[in-house]
Amino acid sequence: MTFQDLQLIEPLLKALHHSGYTHPTPIQAAAIPPLLEGRDLLGCAQTGTGKTAAFALPILQRLDADRKRTVPRRPRVPVLTPTRELALQIYESFRTYGKELRLWHAVIYGGVGQSPQVQAMAKGVDVLVATPGRLLDLINQRHVELTGLEIFVLDEADRMLDMGFINDVRKVVAMLPPVRQNLFFSATMPNEIKTLSDKLLKNPVRVEVTPVSSTAERIDQYVMFVESARKRELLRHVLGNPACKRVIVFTRTKHGANKVSDVLKESGITSAAIHGNKSQTARQAALDGFKAGKIRVLVATDLAARGIDVDGITHVINYELPNVAESYVHRIGRTARAGAEGVAISFCDSEERAYLRDIERLTGKKVTVDESHPFHSEAVATGPILSKGKAKAAIEGRRDPRGPRPPSRGGRPGGARDGRRSDNDKRGGGPPRRSGR
Repeated sequence: MTFQDLQLIEPLLKALHHSGYTHPTPIQAAAIPPLLEGRDLLGCAQTGTGKTAAFALPILQRLDADRKRTVPRRPRVPVLTPTRELALQIYESFRTYGKELRLWHAVIYGGVGQSPQVQAMAKGVDVLVATPGRLLDLINQRHVELTGLEIFVLDEADRMLDMGFINDVRKVVAMLPPVRQNLFFSATMPNEIKTLSDKLLKNPVRVEVTPVSSTAERIDQYVMFVESARKRELLRHVLGNPACKRVIVFTRTKHGANKVSDVLKESGITSAAIHGNKSQTARQAALDGFKAGKIRVLVATDLAARGIDVDGITHVINYELPNVAESYVHRIGRTARAGAEGVAISFCDSEERAYLRDIERLTGKKVTVDESHPFHSEAVATGPILSKGKAKAAIEGRRDPRGPRPPSRGGRPGGARDGRRSDNDKRGGGPPRRSGR
């Protein structure tokens, strides 16, 4: 099948040809026809399968077929996504695919000054890509109105819920007009997403390209059992392999990302950390350096990495296993993109055995154990598996010599979740993000 077989208009086919795309991915082939018909859709596909084009292409075609004069502050299509990086990626995709069309696009997110974003909305846009915090800010200030929208897109729905944006999503949904087309895309399908989709989608088409919570077949997955104190040595050992050309290393915390990046720099390995406490300028500089090959290793937290769409990532290393099993699927999906192959390596200490067990239950497959490295710990590999509660307490106690801290206000240990403060931050500056052809 080609994109021409999907009945896309010539300007879109031309843009796809210039981008080097001729054949749709399975999610695109399955989603584009019903979306062109105006159907609601629930798309379940793992990251890296082409979900953005699956909804951007039919949206652009429908907007072009019913071209209207833009109305100040009233986007025709709002696209809601959890992170600034992902918002920018989706915005750039709309610009790329729609460059032959007379349509206007804008992106709004926190961490930069809102004035350029307010100016863009005042001129009117067809497609608005937004993070939930900044969108609600501008709605409350009456710089954005959702009364005139025609299509509503919720992208990375599961991650939106995982990171605690469910209340913001509900607030936005409550403002939507009753007549609209709804598009929900998600890499995994936890019960919360199904409940939300049942309430909001009307007779939807369900497109499921791969089994829920499956991991890419082209990714070779390994686990290395190691004592916690020797993880740094193991990381340097693994990165000594010349095959590790472009690598993302995952940590659970922002502080941990900084520490790992500093260790790598001290070892002469070019690296940068990317997380919610970094300014937008610093995050973009790190991402640009990574894409350009100037930075070999990007150390990231889960939320910050969700918008990273970089081809040629050879390895994903879970320096710390995620305590939410679904996050493992998202993490390793950063590699093996665009038809390539990749390698995912997980470091697992004694407190993380419970997390590994949950990952294997979710994915339905055992992760291959690699005992060939010099830091293999048989005691970790064969020791007892702690309950998740005891594992979490042990990890938090190890992180702070005073032991686990009590929950902060709001019930979340350690204060605001990764990226939330920066998403609502109104300080700083940035260029206008309104673009047409």
